Amino acid sequence: MNAPHTHVTPLDTPFYEAAGNEIEIFEQAWKNRLPLLIKGPTGVGKTRFVAHMAARLGLPLYTVACHDDLTAADLVGRHLLGDGQTTWCDGPLTRAVREGGICYLDEVVEARRDTTVVIHPLADDRRTLPIERTGEVLHAPERFMLVMSYNPGYQNFLKGLKPSTRQRFVSLRFDFPEAGREEAILLGETGCEPMLATQLVSIARRLRSLKDVDLEEVVSTRLLVYAAKLVKVGLDPVEACRSALVESLTDDVEVADALLEVVKATFGR
Repeated sequence: MNAPHTHVTPLDTPFYEAAGNEIEIFEQAWKNRLPLLIKGPTGVGKTRFVAHMAARLGLPLYTVACHDDLTAADLVGRHLLGDGQTTWCDGPLTRAVREGGICYLDEVVEARRDTTVVIHPLADDRRTLPIERTGEVLHAPERFMLVMSYNPGYQNFLKGLKPSTRQRFVSLRFDFPEAGREEAILLGETGCEPMLATQLVSIARRLRSLKDVDLEEVVSTRLLVYAAKLVKVGLDPVEACRSALVESLTDDVEVADALLEVVKATFGR
């Protein structure tokens, strides 16, 4: 009789509570040398998921927090002048390709458009990285994987992911977890009391459903983790939620007061 297949997760693997089959999809994408795109709102676990999978697969992780000024040269590398001579310095994408591992481009739509020039050949069957300034063409090893994430809610006609880029990737959609899973995340991340986890998730669900409050972003699971950590070390729950949730969501005093009323009602204040 054949023994069932098991995967032993290393003890130092970052905590991650799976929502469905995303772990299997990530593993199969890596085994088949396919790039992966993760899309979802802020604070739903995209970055934690990638860190979890890198540790689970025993791969080095090169994370790049993309921003408005990030160029292709920042990813690939550049010549640096020092001690009277010029030397080439690999960027994080090049290091990941040379050494094998996961290169994670977080919020990739924030980067400049010229980054697609180096992403495209790595994200199709060529799996190559041309380095124009050195004349090299690197071929990605089997252990290399390209992973990107973005928040579809931030897209507009100036900052969006082109179909020609998106269709090179296997894609996963992340969203806010259902209540039971979100409570499990709080318990796993913070070790807080189960009742507190239930109360915080109740607050989050009520705040996310508010229709008459103008918020750029709704409360994330990440902020709930912050609140739970503050309460666990002795801070009053309402004050913890004021600092970790309410003030992080809005600068408008009236809106903050409305959010705080939801918090107080949940804790019976």
